[in-house]
Amino acid sequence: MRASRLLSTLLLLQTRGRMTAAELAEALEVSVRTVYRDMDALHAAGIPLYADAGHRGGYQLLDGYRTRLTGLSQEEAEALFLSGAPGPAAELGLGSVLAAAQLKVRAALPPALRDQAGRIQARFHLDAPGWYADADPVPFLPEVAQAVWNGRVLRLRYRRWKEPTEVDRRLEPYGLVLKAGRWYVVAAPGPRAYRVDQILELRLLEEEFTVPGDFDLAGFWQAYQEQFHSWLHTADAVVRVSPLGAARLTGAAARALRACGEPQPDGWTRAVLPIESMDHACREFLALGPEIEVVEPAELRERMAATARAIAALHAD
Repeated sequence: MRASRLLSTLLLLQTRGRMTAAELAEALEVSVRTVYRDMDALHAAGIPLYADAGHRGGYQLLDGYRTRLTGLSQEEAEALFLSGAPGPAAELGLGSVLAAAQLKVRAALPPALRDQAGRIQARFHLDAPGWYADADPVPFLPEVAQAVWNGRVLRLRYRRWKEPTEVDRRLEPYGLVLKAGRWYVVAAPGPRAYRVDQILELRLLEEEFTVPGDFDLAGFWQAYQEQFHSWLHTADAVVRVSPLGAARLTGAAARALRACGEPQPDGWTRAVLPIESMDHACREFLALGPEIEVVEPAELRERMAATARAIAALHAD
């Protein structure tokens, strides 16, 4: 445990530069006293680090010192090669870069871990996009990624769902997110999320910007998803679902069924499910055929019945 923590300390100092004992303690989730003991141990082992006293001081490695990747555990090596997604990297124009980086890491690994990493790549393949949908072309993704990386402003024409459907935008791109095979750029003003495949025209400006120091891309995306779902589900429907219908429910409906479903004597389950709209709910529930019964609201129940009668009439002899 301590050996792993000492290696983590070295890597933190190598990647972040000078760090105080308090910063190291927070990153490693240990006490400041433990950091002091670890630093004494590293110094005794001959690691070239020094400490500066004072308010702006901290621990720092001697310039030019680099540790080698000899402290990876088997699980860490497996996770490293499992996380390399060639599809998204290629879309960003980094396919060859990813391959070169993995080759360098593999060369630095001990033989046992090198063989294990090779087996991981041979046994697992990551394919992010879902079924039944063609991948959306994202011709401007490399330019957007370049703007994100270099802090450059974008001028673009964007297609959205409401009128006017085509709008011009000046964006300061803070980051890129890959969600279910679809790329989004998170950009100011706002910030807001934009689908990269809906960019119609794009121009990379010479103007530069700085991402706010307190901006957290992962935190923003989590909040954005929660807000999106709150917009999406505007009403509820009381339903009865058969075991087969319950198995075919997905997403928020499946989660609601698991959370509040009440088993019925006939083997079905009664539950309150979130819905987007009457039209959308009717289409979704009709896909389950006779495996679901809408109890409330009355408008949705009547619409389901009317649609079922129309289908029956259309297929009658």
